[in-house]
Amino acid sequence: MARRLQRVDILTAPPCGHGPVRGRAASGATLLGDALKANGKIHLRSKAALTAASIAVSLAAASPSVVSAEEPIWKNPTFNFMGVPGMVDMPSAHPMPDGELSIVAGGFENTVRTTLSFQFSPRLTASFRYALLQGFSVQRPSYYDRSFDVRYLLSEEGLYNPAITVGLQDIGGSGIYSGEYLVGTKTFGRLRATAGIGWGRFGSYNGFSNPLGIFGNYFKNRPGQRQSGVDQTGRLDTGKWFRGDAALFGGVEYQYSDRLRFSLEYSSDAYVAESRNMDFERNSPFNVGVNYQLNDSVDLRAGYLYGSTVAAQLSYVFDPKNPNAYPSGLEGAPPPLRVRGEQTAEQLGWTAEQLQPHNLHISLAEAMQQQGLQFESFRLDGNVAYVKFRNGREYYTAAAVGRVSRIMTQLMPDSVSRFVIIPVTDYGLPVSSITIERSDLEELEFEPDGSWDSFARAVFDDAYDTTSVLSFPNDIYPAFDWGFGPYLTLVFFDPNNPLRYQVGLQANATYEFSPGTIVYGRLDGRLAGNEDGLPPSNSQLPRVRTDVDLYAQEAADITLANLFGAKYFRPGQDLFGRVSAGYLEMMYGGISAEVLWKPVDSAFGVGAEINYVKQRAFDQLFGFQDYEIATGHVSFYNESRGGYLYQLDVGRYLAGDWGATFSLAREFDNGIRIGAYATLTDVPFDEFGEGSFDKGITIEIPFTQVFGRQNDREFYREIRPVLRDGGARLNVPGRLYHEVREKQQPILQEQWGRFWR
Repeated sequence: MARRLQRVDILTAPPCGHGPVRGRAASGATLLGDALKANGKIHLRSKAALTAASIAVSLAAASPSVVSAEEPIWKNPTFNFMGVPGMVDMPSAHPMPDGELSIVAGGFENTVRTTLSFQFSPRLTASFRYALLQGFSVQRPSYYDRSFDVRYLLSEEGLYNPAITVGLQDIGGSGIYSGEYLVGTKTFGRLRATAGIGWGRFGSYNGFSNPLGIFGNYFKNRPGQRQSGVDQTGRLDTGKWFRGDAALFGGVEYQYSDRLRFSLEYSSDAYVAESRNMDFERNSPFNVGVNYQLNDSVDLRAGYLYGSTVAAQLSYVFDPKNPNAYPSGLEGAPPPLRVRGEQTAEQLGWTAEQLQPHNLHISLAEAMQQQGLQFESFRLDGNVAYVKFRNGREYYTAAAVGRVSRIMTQLMPDSVSRFVIIPVTDYGLPVSSITIERSDLEELEFEPDGSWDSFARAVFDDAYDTTSVLSFPNDIYPAFDWGFGPYLTLVFFDPNNPLRYQVGLQANATYEFSPGTIVYGRLDGRLAGNEDGLPPSNSQLPRVRTDVDLYAQEAADITLANLFGAKYFRPGQDLFGRVSAGYLEMMYGGISAEVLWKPVDSAFGVGAEINYVKQRAFDQLFGFQDYEIATGHVSFYNESRGGYLYQLDVGRYLAGDWGATFSLAREFDNGIRIGAYATLTDVPFDEFGEGSFDKGITIEIPFTQVFGRQNDREFYREIRPVLRDGGARLNVPGRLYHEVREKQQPILQEQWGRFWR
């Protein structure tokens, strides 16, 4: 039997002791040197040499370090009491690890802060903060403040240079925490030193004339703030950035052990607004803190702030890029792959008549059902077998394609040498066709690079031509499906109540006449909640969204959430279409049409949608109100390396305003997607109302990642600081883009490591 030669890489420590094997004893390195040839190349001359090399590496790993004390391993940066990477209350320069998401909750005298931060790229950090300030406002004794931060790492820490970060705090909120800073951090063994200069809040104590004033008088003065300490919320106050007096801040952190860290800092924040409105006592500029890390995800912090108050905080972090962060392996084992015998197809004597395709399609349907996949159609053409299927409860399309191909090796006769597998959307729309040679499956199943090689050998095409090639069996359609279970809706950031909810039971049903032609309906029955306590709308625009309080107060005991028909179709090569009509969402009914251009191997797509809708009655049954509107958007989609998704929607919104929405998200290989969006229209900020313009954060987590089992459901949460009428868009079920892209080559390439699972 032929053997394959494999490369052996053996890593050794350089003389200085920095490298893959750090600070190890010389005995292991000596043995390794005896076993290997010098001159910078590794030659394994004999089996004895290979054995000696293995023993040497083992001894090197087991031998004690020549260094008496290992340098401390600085783990992730700690979070300050503003909820961002920092010392105690001041920021530091090191970012979180790329892709990490953190939730930090803490507080001190009359102040509670909760901060959600996401390391959007290795250098860019974005944060959303929600703070409770007791006694801050006469009108609202319990004042809830919302704010956004961004930080950018200008320079990573090196051997001689510090890490340097520039930050903007509270750029889209009330302005209470508004400030900017430039900060540097350097590590010296167990000690980390931080120094920075700040403006706004960071320049309010022991300030001095702005050094940026050398560029003009513009930087010397900072525009004032209202006496209440609250600006018009939601605006990007670019006119204040890096203006006015500046001040210095700094401090040190000491890593006592892997879990315990101490901090001491000098703060340049005078806490002017809190001292004026909340009688906060700021007796000292010095703060001290201590951190104890329970595990890689949970951190506890305590501190003594400004010589007057004790603070406590809990932080939780998780890394969406780390597959070990979630349970795995709970899904069922894939079916075995059958390897054909040595007989050729001619020797077997198969003919198209003898294959009995009808019986094969029944066997395929049964086998797929056992794997949680839904059989659509099948055709045999000489030595090529075609099959269409839906993912069912299998979330990852690449894994589903792998399981279908294994099933086909079991059921297809040996004369079939090529499989064409066509994944179909949940609405019956064929997207792409994946051609796999049967011999490649047999060869690559147990190869170390089998996943990559199988992807490289597969052929991806648009599935437009297959719409007429494959006919569905008569016993599948029409199809009926239904579901019943509990539901939970949440409303965040009401100024009078930060969390409102509604719980109840819902029933839904889908009737599919043929692939792509469906009728869907859903009924909701409320059991409990406090959504009907929302404040009334004060909007100057048509109340296309802010009448949500009336929809909650006047809703019937059982409401009609949706009832619509939809047709999905392929108008041409690389084109996808949809027409929907009926009660499309809780507030609107009408007709919606969409077309999408998205080539199977392209990261770019363009779509267009047009809608004509009427506002539904407040009881959410069958009636309508007088308000009607035509809306529509042209959308541009693009995906880039690293899982970044860009979307630009330009058009007319529900209140009749014209503008654009820019969305940016990062999607990880496991399907977790975190993003943000902002909408600017021709509605002036003052007319828009609180928030000034529409913006928000989106988080999407597949249930597969939470429970470790096959599941096509997902957790989706949109965090919008305030709901207003400007920039409001229709919520149409089953829009095309995400359904289509998940079954095309760029996404399948990211998922292909699951092909053999």
